[in-house]
Amino acid sequence: MNIFLISLISYFLGSIPFGLLLTKIFTGKDVREIGSGNIGATNVLRTGNKYLAATTLVLDVLKGYVAIIITKQYFPELIIVASLLVFLGHLFPVWLKFKGGKGVATYLGILFALSLQLSLLFIFTWVAVSLIFKYSSVSSMFSSLTVFVVSSIKEITLPLLARMTTEQTKNIDPSVDMSFVLFIFFILIVFAHRKNISNLKNKTEQKIRI
Repeated sequence: MNIFLISLISYFLGSIPFGLLLTKIFTGKDVREIGSGNIGATNVLRTGNKYLAATTLVLDVLKGYVAIIITKQYFPELIIVASLLVFLGHLFPVWLKFKGGKGVATYLGILFALSLQLSLLFIFTWVAVSLIFKYSSVSSMFSSLTVFVVSSIKEITLPLLARMTTEQTKNIDPSVDMSFVLFIFFILIVFAHRKNISNLKNKTEQKIRI
């Protein structure tokens, strides 16, 4: 019963299409008919309204964060389930015939709830890569890969560090297989960006313009 409840709540939160709703309410436009047709913050920015894009980003981050915080509080053993379902809810919302966003902001919200260090690493890497290449898709995929690799290295080295001190590992939740979750997220983010990968190969991918 608990797993069903958490799955339902997480998927519902993830499936709320804030980008679509905000652009419809405040501009009367359908963001799916603009730019890449995506409902995420990057495409909302292509409407020319930076405030709507920023609001979309914050709300998409929050829905990932809230889903994990609720689960950690009441059902910590179901964190992996909540993480995957809130993310899949954004990628495949039932309200939009399972055609959602890329899930990057929601992924960041999940990271914030699971690990502040990894979330800051993601932000730093995303900004650095975007400044160099000017492609949101490249930044998102590379950043999620970086987070996965760093998390894997951390999980390998933690047992060694634990021999020296338990203070550094006391806040690590043993019920969360971080590397496993982050690997799945990386694969899903690459899958969600498959059209962008094709555009990059054809040199038709749109660059970030602020």
